[in-house]
Amino acid sequence: MKNIFTLIVLLSLFCSCGAQEKTQVSIVENTNKETSSKPKLVVGIVVDQMRYDYLTRFESKFGNGGFMRMINEGFNCKNNHFNYVPTYTGPGHTSVYTGTTPKYHGIISNNWYDKDIKESVYCAQDDSVASVGTEHSAGKMSPHRMLTTSVADENRLFTQMRGKTIGIAIKDRGAILPAGHTANAAYWFHGKNEGVWITSTFYRNDLPKWVEDFNDSDAVESYLKVWDTYQPIETYVESGSDLNNYEKGFRGKETATFPYDLAALKDTNGGYDVLKATAYGNSLTLDFALAAIEGEALGQDNDTDVLTVSFSSTDYVGHNFGVNSKEVEDTYIRLDKDLERFFNYLDENVGEGEYTVFLTADHGAVDVPAYLQSVKIPAGYLDYNSRKEKFNKFLTDTYGTTEIVENISNNQVFLNKAKLKELNLNLHDVEQALVDEQISYSNIAKVYTATTMNSTNFTTGIEALLQNGFNQKRSGDVIIVDDIAHIAYSKTGSTHGSGLNYDTHVPLLFFGKGIKHGETVNKTVIPDIAPTISALLGISFPNGATGQPLGFVID
Repeated sequence: MKNIFTLIVLLSLFCSCGAQEKTQVSIVENTNKETSSKPKLVVGIVVDQMRYDYLTRFESKFGNGGFMRMINEGFNCKNNHFNYVPTYTGPGHTSVYTGTTPKYHGIISNNWYDKDIKESVYCAQDDSVASVGTEHSAGKMSPHRMLTTSVADENRLFTQMRGKTIGIAIKDRGAILPAGHTANAAYWFHGKNEGVWITSTFYRNDLPKWVEDFNDSDAVESYLKVWDTYQPIETYVESGSDLNNYEKGFRGKETATFPYDLAALKDTNGGYDVLKATAYGNSLTLDFALAAIEGEALGQDNDTDVLTVSFSSTDYVGHNFGVNSKEVEDTYIRLDKDLERFFNYLDENVGEGEYTVFLTADHGAVDVPAYLQSVKIPAGYLDYNSRKEKFNKFLTDTYGTTEIVENISNNQVFLNKAKLKELNLNLHDVEQALVDEQISYSNIAKVYTATTMNSTNFTTGIEALLQNGFNQKRSGDVIIVDDIAHIAYSKTGSTHGSGLNYDTHVPLLFFGKGIKHGETVNKTVIPDIAPTISALLGISFPNGATGQPLGFVID
């Protein structure tokens, strides 16, 4: 009996060990499967100044291979918004890739007043580095003012720096901030009299051969041609008349109407910079991105690479011609064709089903207020000069000097703390006095103090957006919110920066490997993008991320 019991125990242990061994093998197999299921390449696309309604307004003009391919095969988040103010290019690109807001990543605007050095700084400016590819100072840029990591940084760390990151945009900030601190390189376009793609010594000391070859080619010159509508202009019924009073146009051309002879307009419009404000600037950007994929062998091994591409020309066109222009419509029709070319290239060179793409925008834009006024919608223009005169008189009458205010910029008032101390003035009392004064001015809707931003937890409304954009060390002491659809801008063209729907509501499309097919009208916010891509890749979230993964997007 004892021998039989021993035999039973041994058989039991044998079976248990065998089962355990099978379980371990199963885990290994699942892990291998998970690793191989990662995309070889993640492509992040930011379309500068793309309102959500461009997807729906111009849908009938799109083909099946660009925007509509992403919608028909991927996931469409229809109610996607920025959840902070201000909605500018620098903060927008940074928030997309860091998964947080200016409150944490520190890029509070394109330019802002630095309270430590007492002067204005640019978000990508870095005088400690040198230009590469030009003698011009346009290359003295880096992401050193960005305080957190990007999803591209986290992918580099996860892959022990084997996974590459390349950032590309016509605008330096559109290339640099998304690519993060650890990028192999970021490249941006330097126009003027050179027309070349450049970088800085933050990344490398020389241009790789593929960039030199691109700069030596006729790629840029080839776009100095006539810009006319891609389809017959009479079919562009989704936008306003071509000849109107709401568009700026180009110097050297009497009217802002198609066609535009770019070769003839070049010398009076900044040399090669003329291409930036045309649909061809996006095509040039894509040409360079395709050269980067080949030159850097992106997506060719088992370590996921990241390519960040920002199409900047949509913003330049919008600022120049306004959101309701034929020029904007044509730019998006042509961008749709460029996206189709992009995806076809990825299918062939990385492999269909082997890459993942997301597409969003860094902000939207307001309709030209002069146009809104013409159709009886409340809108207008801000007179900062008269506002400043009135404010200075208040300061002098109340405190005997204007020196207690150090700077006014980005709708923020920066107080001179040393002067307040010299005059024995209480900071919080002065903040509140300025609020009470500013709120009495015309076209100012709301005013808040830094003390309020630091001491009150807002969860809804413009107040929550202001708080998400407020960085305690970098932002001002008083924050001003202007009336809806009122801007400090010329009476031609569009701009952006507010926390209103025309600036916050932007597309969010996911497409490719690991992405479900579907759509939602549930609200999503820009900081959700980076955690979603991190979850897809199985890597750490960016270190300051406050967004949440959109689990319903991931397959």
